[in-house]
Amino acid sequence: MDEHREISIAEFFEKNRHLLGFSNFQKAIVTCVKEAVDNSLDAAEEEDILPEVHVIIEDLGKDRLRLTFKDNASGIAKKHIPKVFGKLLYGSKFHKLMQSRGQQGIGISAAALYAQLTTGNPIQIISKLKGSTKVHAFTLHLDTRKNEPEIIKEELLDTYEFPHGTSIQMDIEAKYTRGTHSVFQYLKSVAIVNPSAKLILQEPDGKIYEFPRVTKDLPKKAKEIKPHPYGVELGILMRMLKETKARTIGSFLMSEFTRVGKTTAQQICKAAEIDVVNGIRFVTGWERRPNTLSKDDIERILRAMQTTNIQNPPTDCLAPIGEELLNKGLIKELNPEFSAVVTRNPSVYRGMPFQIETAIAYGGGITEGRLMRFANKVPLLYQQSAGVTMKALKSTDWPRYGLKQSGDLPQGPVLVLMHMCSVWVPFTSEGKQAIADYPEILKEMKLALQEVGRKLRTYISKKRKGQIEEKKFKTLTAYAKEMVEPLAYLVETTTKEDISMYFEALLKSKYTMIGGVAIDNETLKELQKEVSQQEEENASTE
Repeated sequence: MDEHREISIAEFFEKNRHLLGFSNFQKAIVTCVKEAVDNSLDAAEEEDILPEVHVIIEDLGKDRLRLTFKDNASGIAKKHIPKVFGKLLYGSKFHKLMQSRGQQGIGISAAALYAQLTTGNPIQIISKLKGSTKVHAFTLHLDTRKNEPEIIKEELLDTYEFPHGTSIQMDIEAKYTRGTHSVFQYLKSVAIVNPSAKLILQEPDGKIYEFPRVTKDLPKKAKEIKPHPYGVELGILMRMLKETKARTIGSFLMSEFTRVGKTTAQQICKAAEIDVVNGIRFVTGWERRPNTLSKDDIERILRAMQTTNIQNPPTDCLAPIGEELLNKGLIKELNPEFSAVVTRNPSVYRGMPFQIETAIAYGGGITEGRLMRFANKVPLLYQQSAGVTMKALKSTDWPRYGLKQSGDLPQGPVLVLMHMCSVWVPFTSEGKQAIADYPEILKEMKLALQEVGRKLRTYISKKRKGQIEEKKFKTLTAYAKEMVEPLAYLVETTTKEDISMYFEALLKSKYTMIGGVAIDNETLKELQKEVSQQEEENASTE
């Protein structure tokens, strides 16, 4: 008996929910919050709205929580609401090559699926589209056999809390905890790398935490680009040729790929040697129709594309946080005594543009070695030891920069922050928690760590020298106080007050007070010279 049948993507993840981040109670709640917040921030930034997101968590008892998310983003059109929340792999970003938080169309609908699986309760959505007066409300189930939404209730409401935006409510099986991998820490991390966002968390006990925005400047908006020839594989190229509306190979190459003009297209066609078909020789080969190509022809075109010298893809598809704003976010949330940020120039892996931002924070509110990882402004809380970020961190010679190293992380009150932005982040799994180890990405991460490491070394060196000089200053001051009275006795014409003033003037001429620390003037000159040399070295390296 033949029992084979097709299964839907929803059925697959119904049985394999751990692949999406729902492997335990603690991780499940963070995953749900992550997916909702990501959607809210993306939707707000797309419409140039300063984001405000509320996360409300209520305890229903028996390991059940009610999650409510409210935002002031652009809202969702009525016709899309059921499928956005009730159909896996339904989204607007999968086919776009541009930097965004969500790309697969599987996040918030997966959270709805988890809610349905664990509590049996439907998900409730309220949305008001920007520019509309109507407020649409839906109550949905997800039909896992068909991977389609099942509308239980649909209605029109009178008002919404913000002028526009979306509200989501779902009941899930989970536990609310505090600590490293908690909702609070997740939102704190989001606040660091999204300085224009305002986030509000209400915990089950009623406590409210606000993460205020530190700027009203909206982040640079990323632009969509076309695929780059270096990032295309044979199967994708075959599909593109089958679906293209271009009439010739030349027009196909110029219209479907970035950085391919007429001259480059001619070079590719010439190198591919596709100028003969059925005994007919074409002038350049690029006049052939796509439907006349054999598999061997397409393979030759692919090899020619990957060996032809083609300019790197444009980088306006990327929107890094920026050194100034990232530093403001660090200071606001962590209050370190020292911080440094480096944004590297854009680079490319497999034809995909990407950019690395690295920050290091020392002392102040930081008490131990920590690593924070981000991809497209989204925190990566789990699988810290996996992927390229930890490899870059472990291969950095931290003692060279004034820190001890034992195990994976540098030791001491130091935090290292790594952010990768790209049109397509190469995650190691569906859980999107670790970045794959590509040589180009590893190289950029290591260079960025070395840059912030040099800045930290200069600071630590200055601080240590200052501490030594402060100790000397205190010792000399103590001796001076003891010597005042004997000297006044020996020099009968001079009072103790005069001698005290003389010692004070002598010490002041030798030392300069910086931040409450006495630094020898000669040492200060050496430090200033060292800082200037370091800045020149960094500039020449860049």
